[in-house]
Amino acid sequence: MDADMRSESGGGPTSRKPVTAAGQSVEGRRAGRVRRILIIVENLPVPFDRRVWQEATTLRHAGYLVSVICPKSKDFRLAYEELDGVHIHRYGIPFEADQPLGYVLEYGIALFWQFTLSVRIALGRGFDVIHACNPPDNIFIVGSFFKLFRKKFVFDHHDLCPELFDAKFSNKPLLQKLTRMLERMTFAVADMSIATNDSYKRIAIERGKMPPEKVFVVRSGPRLDRLKILPPSPELKHGRRYLVGYVGVMGKQEGIDYLLQAGRHIVHHLQRTDIHFGLVGGGTELAAMQQYADELGISDYVTFTGRVPDDQLLAMLNTADICVNPDTVNEMNQLSTMNKVMEYMALGKAQVQFEMVEGHVSAGEASLYAAPNDAVDLASKILQLLDDEKLRTRMGAIGRERIEKYLQWKHEAPKLLRAYDSLFETAPQR
Repeated sequence: MDADMRSESGGGPTSRKPVTAAGQSVEGRRAGRVRRILIIVENLPVPFDRRVWQEATTLRHAGYLVSVICPKSKDFRLAYEELDGVHIHRYGIPFEADQPLGYVLEYGIALFWQFTLSVRIALGRGFDVIHACNPPDNIFIVGSFFKLFRKKFVFDHHDLCPELFDAKFSNKPLLQKLTRMLERMTFAVADMSIATNDSYKRIAIERGKMPPEKVFVVRSGPRLDRLKILPPSPELKHGRRYLVGYVGVMGKQEGIDYLLQAGRHIVHHLQRTDIHFGLVGGGTELAAMQQYADELGISDYVTFTGRVPDDQLLAMLNTADICVNPDTVNEMNQLSTMNKVMEYMALGKAQVQFEMVEGHVSAGEASLYAAPNDAVDLASKILQLLDDEKLRTRMGAIGRERIEKYLQWKHEAPKLLRAYDSLFETAPQR
């Protein structure tokens, strides 16, 4: 996968010691030290994982030596490549799990390769910090080993793993205990935690027992040089007047079933045949959602693209009249910041989503909010926006302004660099 107006807006990095453009304190530069970061991510390949790629390139452009360990995918098959000065090492996993036993196997294979590759990197270009991006919350095992060699461990908190697995597999007490234990151990090992929003920061402090001065909020703001506003591609509407756009993972907690139910209500109950739905993204539930659309009798009104390159994603979103975030209302989604919400705003698109804490903080008046997990109300809000051009134009402009002034990545990058300045300048307290 992973917030809002919880943005202390921009500005350049301000550190307590003089800092060079290379991201090193004057003392560090004089001593000839080069700060070396190893980022480990299991959830998505790099550079496809946008947050991780933005962090890696920000650190690299600030003068850090950056290595990344991540999984392969059909689009990123090379075991090693250097992109924009970032050294990327990839490992293969033969399947994508969707059941508890499968996750144990997947995460076990990933952990083996993460340890193997980190040893190889340590013996080569080296690293001073392991920057671990969850899910899952087991990378601390690699970090714990290297702390024996005085390496630091940073926890980049992308997802609430206990809540994530509760959403995927409810009523499994043993799994709940395991995920909470892994989260506690991750925070216990961490020298610093990076939170994607204020809700995650609170959890790091209260549940993870992290000192507040060791928790830094760095939101997943979009880069406007990537999310460009472009002319629409009318053919994506398939001859219909309106297009409703979606981009994101096709998983169990993403609420695609609610969106399809809303589509059925719009097409069959309200007899609106002038609306097409364009859904961009892949995941374990893609095939199931395609079948569900067919069962609902709306497959002719829905395009599933699967995972596609940026140009196709941008074509769909730029053509969309409005966008939608149907994430299921649960404990995890309530407190999480969704990249798609930010990307819709960056492209000046009004959107509809269910009422949730962090979703509302992110979008503010750039979104309409449906009753939680209510597909009929979701359909009603979609039609309200489509039938009111002035409203959706005004909301789209509000969203774009929020991104430009407060939430784009250029406002977050200095916070990441300040966090790392703090990590290197202060001895670990844990």
